[in-house]
Amino acid sequence: MRVIHQLFQEIKNIPGWKTKRKLVAIAVDDYGNVRLDSKKAYEAIHSKNPVKEEQRFDRFDTLETREDLEMLYEILASVKDQHGNPAIFTPFALPCNIDFERLRSEGFEKYQYELLPETFKKLEANQPIAYRGTWDLWNEGMKKGLMLPQFHGREHFNLKVFEEKLAKKDPALLLSLKNRSLANIGPSDNPFVRWTAAFSFWDPAKDIEKFPEILQDGMESFKKVYGYKPSIFTPPANAFPNSLERFLVSLGIIAVNRAFFESAHVGFGKYKRRMSTLRLNKEINMIHIVRNVVFEPTCSNINHVEKALSQIETAFKWNKPAIISSHRVNFCGHIDANNRKTGLTELKKLLSKIVNKWPDVEFKSIKSLTAMMTNG
Repeated sequence: MRVIHQLFQEIKNIPGWKTKRKLVAIAVDDYGNVRLDSKKAYEAIHSKNPVKEEQRFDRFDTLETREDLEMLYEILASVKDQHGNPAIFTPFALPCNIDFERLRSEGFEKYQYELLPETFKKLEANQPIAYRGTWDLWNEGMKKGLMLPQFHGREHFNLKVFEEKLAKKDPALLLSLKNRSLANIGPSDNPFVRWTAAFSFWDPAKDIEKFPEILQDGMESFKKVYGYKPSIFTPPANAFPNSLERFLVSLGIIAVNRAFFESAHVGFGKYKRRMSTLRLNKEINMIHIVRNVVFEPTCSNINHVEKALSQIETAFKWNKPAIISSHRVNFCGHIDANNRKTGLTELKKLLSKIVNKWPDVEFKSIKSLTAMMTNG
């Protein structure tokens, strides 16, 4: 299996845009998203609807706390590239969350959302020890260039699935909502429309109709929340219809994340195999970003640092930038501080070994990387 995996890594890095510079960009999904409200909420959900051991997102993933960000910033700022720049996270972030209070007051009848600063304001009132000053700290991280967010959709769940479950008063969904969370609600009735995949669909004619409106509203909300218009998009759960890429361009998106090789659902249970490479699609003026390094240090008991270093080495061998893929859950400590300790300890090891092994490395945001590609 090791030989096959390494061969896949080699093939993955051969085609597409190249550079002789040692560039490292870190893409981290799910920031700004409420999955679990608190440890109390997790315990209330788990007591009635047990969460499986392997479901780390439903066990640990919370909106980032002040301590989460403080400890993360310390790690990022402690490691410098050849130009003296710190390591940079590109959080693929969401600007909206469920307005749990309004949803409850209206009898769980209709989806309502709120902007992220309002979510932080409520959490600061309800959980001051964990969340006091967190949104200010978020903005501080952006000003210092440690966190340069890009677009991950308006919300991290499929609205059709949510509304269907809400209409039939699904017990797992209501249990979660009553605890200000959206965790462990189970699969949808249609296995091709995953509940965490906001842009997955069954009927391409009907289900995709609302996607443009959601995308446009999400982009406008992102600007209100983070202060600028995003230009790069990673769809939640990496599911997105090809037919809407031109619409993304019309909204100002210049780059979208794609898997190197995937079977993309095209509707009614049919799939089409698709391969993407790090390149500019001149036909629609859209860059396809392919992450070529995986770093999920809280996922399993393997040596994640050495695995990531090996993948970075392969990328550099083929004159490709190393685009590291990760998720916020690796750095969350609100439910279990040991989860965050593991993630940040491994992140520190990885970053330190990168600068020691490649002294000429340069840390880049995904936006600056795409700028280099468009400028030749």
